[in-house]
Amino acid sequence: MTARTQRRGRDFIARHGETVFNAARRMQGDIAHTPLTRAGFAQADAMGKALRDLLGSRPKLTQWSSSAGRALQTLAVIAEHIELDWHDARHDDRLVEIGLGDWTGRYYADLAAEGAEILDTEHRLYRQRPPRGEWYDDIAARVSGWLDDTDDDPGDRLVLMHGMSSRVLRGVMTGVDMLPQFDAPIAPDLPQGSLVMIERGVETVVHRADAGQAAPA
Repeated sequence: MTARTQRRGRDFIARHGETVFNAARRMQGDIAHTPLTRAGFAQADAMGKALRDLLGSRPKLTQWSSSAGRALQTLAVIAEHIELDWHDARHDDRLVEIGLGDWTGRYYADLAAEGAEILDTEHRLYRQRPPRGEWYDDIAARVSGWLDDTDDDPGDRLVLMHGMSSRVLRGVMTGVDMLPQFDAPIAPDLPQGSLVMIERGVETVVHRADAGQAAPA
């Protein structure tokens, strides 16, 4: 695929911190609100410090977030570090996590006990479409629509997202090869609490959190 290079500003794309669902190995997907754990707040703090070290205080950033509470919570901590008003953030449902349909809220262990082979461990992605849920081409369509609608954003911006949806967005923006088994371009996995910068289609890791998250989404 071709990288999207038309935007002049830099995009800082962050994956929210650990939640109570992550810690319990429950499938959260596009659930509206699952609160952060203490580890999740610490991850948000680390991203905020990294961004402050890079950009200083009160940088000119347009703030964007998934409408999910865990992304907004993470953004609130980061915004405090860089001294921006969280209330200025824009929200968009197209930035939410993959919709898990009938799997939503279920424990990974319970599905495994029922014989479901959920995860492709090599790519840390679901190996099949969740029943009545989304697939990766669905995510690519909605995040591409968001990119089209926001190309005129001035300057740099900070975008708070989720594990799988951010990987698809990053894949679309950097033009990585499409993975045919997933029907979408998908960037490499990064742990929760990680932050990247994409400028003119080129991605740089700004802050990589310690690995160890239990589940991909």
